[in-house]
Amino acid sequence: MKKKILFFEDLGKKEYQETWKYQKILFDDIIQKKVKNRFFHTKKEIAGYLLFVEHPHVYTIGKNGKYKHLLVSSDFLKKIDATFYQTDRGGDITYHGPGQLVVYPILNMDYFFTDIHKYLRFLEEVIIHFLKNHGIKGEREKGKTGVWLKKKNGKYKKICSIGIRMSRWVTMHGFALNVNTDLRYFDYIIPCGLLNKEVTSLEKELKNKISFSDTKYLLKRSFKEIFNVEFLINIKRKVI
Repeated sequence: MKKKILFFEDLGKKEYQETWKYQKILFDDIIQKKVKNRFFHTKKEIAGYLLFVEHPHVYTIGKNGKYKHLLVSSDFLKKIDATFYQTDRGGDITYHGPGQLVVYPILNMDYFFTDIHKYLRFLEEVIIHFLKNHGIKGEREKGKTGVWLKKKNGKYKKICSIGIRMSRWVTMHGFALNVNTDLRYFDYIIPCGLLNKEVTSLEKELKNKISFSDTKYLLKRSFKEIFNVEFLINIKRKVI
């Protein structure tokens, strides 16, 4: 099967709002190209983009999320140097911050499959595939989106959250993997609106600081395999 081409860009450390605006630019560009293809009966391949980023402390809530799941005041957010945004993705409230790898696939699903539930399962599979590199068994918890680790008592703890938007079969937003994340910031919310659910990280599970550059390399490799894609570095357009 022919591999799809995605433009890859590592944004490094960047504010949430700035990255969100950039996502929208890429998202709208794909939509406009799809409209032109339909109007002019052409078929210019536009499979999409993959963005990696690390955000400063920020809480985001999905369009159907509940504000009561933010457990602290705006004054307290200032004290802990965190911001808060209502977004256009699905899902409830979550946290992004230093030591967490956030991944935004902006994909034209016409080149993959037009099935939102299958797309979510594929994103989960990317993380499950990645965790095997560390000897960790990632799992799905029935009825819940994201990737979890099963505890000895049978309960689950979450290592990766997922929240997406899909319109005209183009995706944006994505998933957040806790690598060396300061997990105390999750104490100030009800993560994903789920009560009494523990959050964990690679650092906590492996009891060691994890290389962020290695994490990016391995996660990109997992995405490449699960979605059957090749990457071009954005601007330079060099296949990697």
